[in-house]
Amino acid sequence: MPKTRLRLLSLFPCLLLAGISFSASAIERDRIDAAFDDAFNRYRLPGLAVGIIQDGEVVYRRTAGETAAGGGQPIDADTLFKIASNSKAMTAGVLARLVDAGKLKWDDPVTKYLPQFRMQDPWVTANMQVRDLLIHNSGLGLGAGDLMLWPEPNDFTRADIIAGLAHLKPTHSFRSHYAYDNLLYVVAGEVAAAAGGAPYETLVKRELFEPLGMDRCQVGEWNRTQVGNVAQPHSRTAQGNRVIREDGEVVPNITSMAAGGIRCSLDDMLTWIGIWLDPQRQPAWLSEQQRRAVWTAHMPMPVSKRMREWDNSHFSAYGYGWRLSDVDGVWKVAHTGTLAGMYSSVILLPDQRVGIVILINGSGEAARTTLGQALTKRFTRPSDATLTVAHYAAALEAEDAADPDRPRIADTSSRSPATAAALAGRLGRYRDPWFGEVALCAAGDGVSFVSARSPLLAGRVMRVGDRWLVDWHNDSVDAEPWLAFSEGPPIGLALSHVDPDADFSYDYADLDFQRTGPCE
Repeated sequence: MPKTRLRLLSLFPCLLLAGISFSASAIERDRIDAAFDDAFNRYRLPGLAVGIIQDGEVVYRRTAGETAAGGGQPIDADTLFKIASNSKAMTAGVLARLVDAGKLKWDDPVTKYLPQFRMQDPWVTANMQVRDLLIHNSGLGLGAGDLMLWPEPNDFTRADIIAGLAHLKPTHSFRSHYAYDNLLYVVAGEVAAAAGGAPYETLVKRELFEPLGMDRCQVGEWNRTQVGNVAQPHSRTAQGNRVIREDGEVVPNITSMAAGGIRCSLDDMLTWIGIWLDPQRQPAWLSEQQRRAVWTAHMPMPVSKRMREWDNSHFSAYGYGWRLSDVDGVWKVAHTGTLAGMYSSVILLPDQRVGIVILINGSGEAARTTLGQALTKRFTRPSDATLTVAHYAAALEAEDAADPDRPRIADTSSRSPATAAALAGRLGRYRDPWFGEVALCAAGDGVSFVSARSPLLAGRVMRVGDRWLVDWHNDSVDAEPWLAFSEGPPIGLALSHVDPDADFSYDYADLDFQRTGPCE
């Protein structure tokens, strides 16, 4: 269905702000604008796009910043952002369409479509159903195996993901515990491909983008220049926002596509949430039975202290690609997306027919949290004008200060380059059964750590007292690991986070390296 798009573009001289807005009769526009401005300025974001739907209409649409800091191209409602894990709801949508078409069932065993699929426990392999791939109940630990997906680029394939699962040790029994997982969404994409008779990216276009008119969204391989208007991820430095992991001319069909690889514009994300909030816009797209299935609480999730205090929440659960909870007595369906230098948030209040989209192309975790809260409260507690971005920013600071016993990042300022002599007997090639080989070898007057399959995981080994860590060469890899050796034979090598708050997708805990030979 073609979309009618009305745009008012205003460019400030420095091209830092671009505004696209509709009249907001049902909301207090000044409060929304204030929240937008505060988040954009407080967190020094390179770019921000926000849209709100109410009662079937786009009542707010605004953008600010640039696709690449200093590049001069303003962000608008057509700019493509990485939506990261908001891709999961789209993968679930493809599967739901295939269920409607009679091509698979939610309770089909995964091995019906992927005979090569294996978990470590044969019983779990036999009993893993399609639905289990979507609800984070596999028994694997948080982010298990994510180093096969990120950092990108790497040379792990979807076949490698399926083969690697057999080597990942569970931390809990099957279906007993929620732990966020990405690998099984990759498997879900391959199940969809097998059942649908076409590659995952073809199915997403056929089942979602084309029938819903999401004509800017991109999946699979595409050409950046031909598509145009693509936001780049940024990290924040003392000198300002800096582009990291910039796209090349051809954007590849990455392995993680079904878990977090889709890109969409603000307008297309508003179309996407509009279809969920108002099924009558496209009644033939998905049956009522499958809509209910997707938004059913399939896996209980913990209700955090923050959710209780900020939102008076009483329940939290995972559906198929969506998180479900209550906020101030209002039903909430939502998800976030996080990749290096890219943050997204989708918040739906279905009973109020309200939807919110937030897209950020910079270091935006706190901005996403505070802005999402402030915007949500305009609908769940509209009479309370104190619940602003500033209020929630102060609350985040108070949370941090109120927990003096929380593990903190170690002081590594005394670090100095390791020498081959100091690591004598420990240098060599090491292998992990799912991650593959790394080399810990002399390099010049120091020692290097180099992954064979993940090029960005290469760095210089440093000494801190009697401990060792890796200082990654590429500063977009922001989770340094400690190295710990165990006596053999063979000698073992384990990695752990220097910063306990590092992204869980740096899945060092599941690595179990054994020395296989000397350095070449």
